[in-house]
Amino acid sequence: MKDGKAKVVRRTPFTIQLLYDSPEYTQVITLGVDAGSKVVGLSATTEKKELFVSEITLRDDIPELLSTRRQNRRTRRNRLRYRMARFLNRTTSKKEGWLAPSVKHKVDSHLKVIENVHRILPISRIVIETASFDIQKIRNPEISGREYQQGEQLGFWNTREYVLWRDKHECQHCHGKSKDRVLNVHYKESRKTGGDSPGNLVTLCETCHKSHHAGRIQLKLTPNKSYRDASFMGIMRWYVYNSLQKLYPDVSMTYGYITKNNRIRNNIEKTHSADAYCISGNFNAIRSNEIYNQAFKRKHNRQIHKANFLKGGKKKLNQSAYEVKGFRLFDHVRYRDEECFIFGKRTSGYFDLRKLDGSVVHRSASFKELTLLKRQSTILIERKGCNGVLLS
Repeated sequence: MKDGKAKVVRRTPFTIQLLYDSPEYTQVITLGVDAGSKVVGLSATTEKKELFVSEITLRDDIPELLSTRRQNRRTRRNRLRYRMARFLNRTTSKKEGWLAPSVKHKVDSHLKVIENVHRILPISRIVIETASFDIQKIRNPEISGREYQQGEQLGFWNTREYVLWRDKHECQHCHGKSKDRVLNVHYKESRKTGGDSPGNLVTLCETCHKSHHAGRIQLKLTPNKSYRDASFMGIMRWYVYNSLQKLYPDVSMTYGYITKNNRIRNNIEKTHSADAYCISGNFNAIRSNEIYNQAFKRKHNRQIHKANFLKGGKKKLNQSAYEVKGFRLFDHVRYRDEECFIFGKRTSGYFDLRKLDGSVVHRSASFKELTLLKRQSTILIERKGCNGVLLS
């Protein structure tokens, strides 16, 4: 670099590019990919050494953000004008192969992080582990044959009718002690979080229902068991695999039971990065002593105003200043010889500094003590040792 024969391409992981012609010979590198709905594991290995290892945390806030957007949109339409309902403008009726935004983000994120590894290493082969879950079998181990086509709501007009029948038309809190014959169907968790499945619904009499929302009673209900992650994996596994086959020449698939067998046989710990190492298949490769933790973050908030009005009929702005004292949200900075990220900013020039795992470095650090290392990005990345110590 001092002689001007190479230039820096990226800081983390530190990568340089040669500025002169070099031999085209490259070593055979296998990239193991442990696909997941929350965390993705990557491990690039040769026969002798593990060259790159990373764990990537995916975003999990998209369903809630979409629900908030829908709520704001409907409120705005009610406030401004009446518009007749339209039922023929749904995306699913227009595009074949449409994916829900939450699933599409996870598919695109897998492809993005794999592409980033290809930019710094000459990957020869990709091996990806995918999983399929039989959710009906998990709920009912004895299900078989035609029963797969006969769900729990078979014979009922709607979900509400089924929930009332399942709960024997009885309040599940007071069990009829209130003498109130009016029954309501209540969400255990909010619709944003738990959805409309029968497992998230319960029968309450109107007396208990109103008392609960008024805060006078606390419900003692069995929490809903979520199969969201299993559903995500079932939907996205073939989308990811088929997309990789179109982009790269040598892509193959493996399965979880093979990875587990190899991990136990070689006495390797259970982590996403360790699974990716097992998936790559080079068990004689020397393990890397550092790992790159990555996380997807939303860069922009498009909601301009708060939902509620202030006194005088004015709305408060929902967006803070894009840049404060030369720093932006999620910028990678150095504070007193410690690398961290900006998770919150104030117009006065004081910032909330944290690591990617959420641990607090400083709640209110002055901009005068910060040094900018890297501008904000969709993917935040930090380098750590195997013992969890952040490496500079």
